[in-house]
Amino acid sequence: MSATTMPTRTAPAVPTGTGPSGSAGVKRRRKLTVLAFMSPWIVGLTVFFLYPLLATAYYSLTNFDLISDPQWTGFSNYVFMFTKDPLMWKAIGNTAWLTVVITVGRVGFGLLAAMVLVKIKRGAGVFRTLFYLPALAPPVAASLAFVFILNPSTGPLNQFLGVFGIDGPLWFNDPAFAKPALSVMALWTSGTIIVILLASLLDVPGELYEAASLDGANAWHQFRHITLPSIAPVLMFSIVNSIIVGLQFFTEAVVAGSVASGSTATAGSSLTIGYPDNSTLTFPMWLYEQGFHQYHMGYASAMAIVLFVVSAVFTVILVRRMRSAGIGEEE
Repeated sequence: MSATTMPTRTAPAVPTGTGPSGSAGVKRRRKLTVLAFMSPWIVGLTVFFLYPLLATAYYSLTNFDLISDPQWTGFSNYVFMFTKDPLMWKAIGNTAWLTVVITVGRVGFGLLAAMVLVKIKRGAGVFRTLFYLPALAPPVAASLAFVFILNPSTGPLNQFLGVFGIDGPLWFNDPAFAKPALSVMALWTSGTIIVILLASLLDVPGELYEAASLDGANAWHQFRHITLPSIAPVLMFSIVNSIIVGLQFFTEAVVAGSVASGSTATAGSSLTIGYPDNSTLTFPMWLYEQGFHQYHMGYASAMAIVLFVVSAVFTVILVRRMRSAGIGEEE
């Protein structure tokens, strides 16, 4: 009897680079590839955000005039800001007023205008263009136009009111009407918010409204239970954007106050800033005055840090409150 020989099995060939060392090399190359694609963003974040933020935080703890070397003073700038600065609380009050009014006006008017534009069937493109065009106007040009329109003696608005025997206010020359006039200007240039909200409304499925109508839901119930939950993320973005716009309100107030004062000085100079009677003095305007006119760059850096922290806190609180209410979360 002949002995049978068992066939020999050969181990399968292991592809090169799939062992422990090869797997680590693949992972390393993938990480380097991802870093290479992300490098423009990383460089931009570092150069244009992290470094300026850290430098501002350092200068806020010093006495710095852009000429001499910074001198360490600790938190003295922050203490002076809230206890000894004579115009700080005036600037904070004006900024808070403008932020609330601008946020409510931009979002409220933008949502109302977007809902009206959704219903328009004929000529919708023309109306959408008319609503958006003011947003393309440069802030300086828009401010000059509003100062001309609201001129108390020669402006078209007061002349129109005079036809009905109404004495128009002084607008930018009256401390009681200067901030409302700035708010109207911000409302006029809110075309971007209108377009964003309009796009979100057009994205809501029409079947939801049809089903709600069949169930007997009226217009308010449809708006409350269908429209708002559907556009909640976009609405949240609009609110946060409007809050930041209000907190950083600067160009329009500077130009309007300077032109309305009739001063021949450079726009935004110490002679015209906050005209009339500091009623248009905002926090960013006072920051600019301290940093680039008074050369108190350390103090201006402290104000910039405060503005950054307040903007971040408002954003985080708003996002968390909307998330806790279940708004904007995907089901």
